[in-house]
Amino acid sequence: MSGYPHPPPGSGYGSAPPGQPYGAPPQGQPYGAPPQGQHQHQTAQPYGAPSAPYGVPSSAPYGAPAAPYGASYAPEKPYNPDKPYNPDKPHKNQGGGGGYPAPAPGYGSPFAALVPSVFPPGTDPNVIACFQLADQDGSGFIDDKEMQRALSSYNQSFSLRTVHLLMYLFTQTNTRKIGPKEFASLFYSLQSWRGVFERFDRDRSGFIDANELRDALLSLGFAVSPVVLELLVSKFDKTGGKKRAIEYDNFIECCLTVKGLTEKFKEKDKAYTGMGTFSYEEFMLTVLPFLIA
Repeated sequence: MSGYPHPPPGSGYGSAPPGQPYGAPPQGQPYGAPPQGQHQHQTAQPYGAPSAPYGVPSSAPYGAPAAPYGASYAPEKPYNPDKPYNPDKPHKNQGGGGGYPAPAPGYGSPFAALVPSVFPPGTDPNVIACFQLADQDGSGFIDDKEMQRALSSYNQSFSLRTVHLLMYLFTQTNTRKIGPKEFASLFYSLQSWRGVFERFDRDRSGFIDANELRDALLSLGFAVSPVVLELLVSKFDKTGGKKRAIEYDNFIECCLTVKGLTEKFKEKDKAYTGMGTFSYEEFMLTVLPFLIA
């Protein structure tokens, strides 16, 4: 794209997708059906049916810890008045706050500290200069507003929400700061997405409609159903669905949402069957960062 630094060969999200977009069903096989050759076992009840009559309360609320929240602490040893209970010292069997188990591997705290980084070898000098200009205190990080200004200097104006999503996807934290390595990757990815938007904005209106959005997502390797496509257009159309089309900045936010959720889902779908199993904690940590950006 003219006027923009060129990424190193093979870098940047949005390079040529695999032969079949993620989420597309195998040929001749309905989406979500078991892979061919896999035996299907009959179950005693339909999939998704409750184990007890609907409406009957289970032994514990959904997602609740094993013991009721706030239940009195029962120490393993008799109470010793010389060594009173210290609430700041976690019990040796305690996994996480409030009685919940600690998050599963790969689902650490979204507020974990960002690790310092450096620019990868071969990074375009213009990208480095853009970052250094924004990093006025020389801390090696730039915050959300500094990054918003840095991107606007390359004629890429984004809302703070979009900036927050960009920072979360490329740092995997909600600290709303970004370092050199992540900034370079983010910058090159934006170039790629810009090229995709311009390629599918065939009438040069500055908008892409539902059909163009579907084709654009397919080019990035994501096959979404018509129902999901309708939801995306309704969500990211600034007119509330009246225009049935989205602008560039909202297109970036749409791509970030689809990309981020798909990558999290693929961590649970190793065999690419279109199915995955999440614990309650994993589900919340997957979805909430996209809601609170």
